[in-house]
Amino acid sequence: RLKGGLKIDGVGFILVAIALGCLEIFLDRGQRYDWFASNFITTFAVISAIAFLLLIPWEISRSDPVVDMRLLFTRQFGTAFLVMMAVGAILFSTTQIVPQLQQTTFAYTATLSGLSMMPGGIAMLILMPVSGFVGSIVQPKYLIMMGMSVVAVALWHMTSLTPDASFRFFAFARVFLMVGLPFLFIPISTAAYVGLPPQKTNQASALINVARNIGGSIGVSLSNTVIAQSSQIHQSNLVGRTVQSSPAYQQVLRQATEHFVAHG
Repeated sequence: RLKGGLKIDGVGFILVAIALGCLEIFLDRGQRYDWFASNFITTFAVISAIAFLLLIPWEISRSDPVVDMRLLFTRQFGTAFLVMMAVGAILFSTTQIVPQLQQTTFAYTATLSGLSMMPGGIAMLILMPVSGFVGSIVQPKYLIMMGMSVVAVALWHMTSLTPDASFRFFAFARVFLMVGLPFLFIPISTAAYVGLPPQKTNQASALINVARNIGGSIGVSLSNTVIAQSSQIHQSNLVGRTVQSSPAYQQVLRQATEHFVAHG
């Protein structure tokens, strides 16, 4: 307790810091160190899990918790929390993976990658106030359904990516995806506050932001893991089906050698 009478949940704050900090390290470094094959990653995973397990009963028993865990057990807010995690996973993972793909496979510069993403940001900026206005007329659950549908179709559209995809394809794909997100962010936040007492709004806002960030970290980590494992599987399949004495193999090898020699 501070001199002015303000209470601080010191133990809860430390547990939150340890749990989220170790979780971020686990998600960020997991793929690099081969997940649970590494003692380093396993240690941080165990510490994070223990901190979370200690945090839940501690915060529930407090009258002034730093994180009000009771909110997560209400149907309305708990659902909004999970949906926001999914939205964060989609937003953060596509924001990282697509430019990485462009620069490694399509020889884009960082500037060109940014330009291909920019129309999506403009579309989201324009539609945010539209979403807020529509949200005052239509119930949040219907907007969330619409937003999820648009995002799902946008992600399905991205599966049509080919090795000769143009700049226009990437720009349109980004706009398509970002059109759906404003109809998720605002309605989810609105739905999360329904039925909560005014004194709980600050806690709810903090938890929704945490959900987006944790979801983003999980999405990026899972995306990198899937890409790495898929690359290994495809490489193994190619190696297993490659016959070095094949004329086609010799021709491709010769062409590749000539290309690399010509380009230093």
